[in-house]
Amino acid sequence: MSEVQNKRLGFVGIGRMGGPIASRLIDAGYELVICDANQEALTPLLNKGAIRAASPKAVADQAPIVLISLPTPDVVALVGLGENGLIEGGAVRTVIDLSTTGPGAAKKLAQGLAGRSIATIDCPVSGGVAGATKGTLALMVAGDKDRIQEVQPILDHLGKQIYVGVEPGMAQTMKVINNLISVTALVVTSEALVMGAKAGLDADTMTEVINAGSGRSNASEVKIPNFVLSRTFDFGFSVGLSAKDVRLCMEEADSLGIPMPVGQSVRAFLNSAADKLGYQADMTEMIRVIEDQVGVEVRGKAAAPK
Repeated sequence: MSEVQNKRLGFVGIGRMGGPIASRLIDAGYELVICDANQEALTPLLNKGAIRAASPKAVADQAPIVLISLPTPDVVALVGLGENGLIEGGAVRTVIDLSTTGPGAAKKLAQGLAGRSIATIDCPVSGGVAGATKGTLALMVAGDKDRIQEVQPILDHLGKQIYVGVEPGMAQTMKVINNLISVTALVVTSEALVMGAKAGLDADTMTEVINAGSGRSNASEVKIPNFVLSRTFDFGFSVGLSAKDVRLCMEEADSLGIPMPVGQSVRAFLNSAADKLGYQADMTEMIRVIEDQVGVEVRGKAAAPK
């Protein structure tokens, strides 16, 4: 029986992204062995038949393929290579890393696990909580092509895979580049909308014009109308994690000797926004930092009355 035919998977990291991804895999017929530091996060999956494990090692003792979805490089290293980590498991042969933690963390994880004959697939994802729930994520994939082909039936349930290279970390580099572009569009669109509001322009009209012309982006088409104009600020990704992603991109740029002045400006703004709003504030809420400076709100007709 192949690892995929086994139908038992491990999953470590049942957060905002990991939760809906794991839920989709259960719905697809896989038996999941799950672990997370937040025990409450496990409850919905346990109710769907998942098996609780006490540690990453316990997950890796029971499943030949383990997926991880974790917030920072340090947590990836601890879960993968630390005491009671995946590296100590007796059954695991492949680890699929869905996290966004930068190329350095991906290389460290792959090198460490390779010493125990455990393959690593570098597979960060883009598309947010909505994409994770619907199975429409973009998966940037790096690693051995044969091993990736073996796990493709699993990845097919998550979204579209785009192969970017064989070396661990290549997919992470692609992901942090993508995230920099995405959040930069949100920052500059937010700035421009505040400017327009100060000049007396209607927020809904501005967004309509931007999306009818060359200024449109995912920020203007999705994040602004659904989460900013409505003033709900509940896209589902924190400003602190966004700042982390841009930091990882800037660190990789530095290591390559690439000057990125615009990226550095975005990094500084996100750090300031995280300080003012709190690390866990939704990334779409960053517009409030700009609004507070000039005394206006970008409020659409769909927003609840004050």
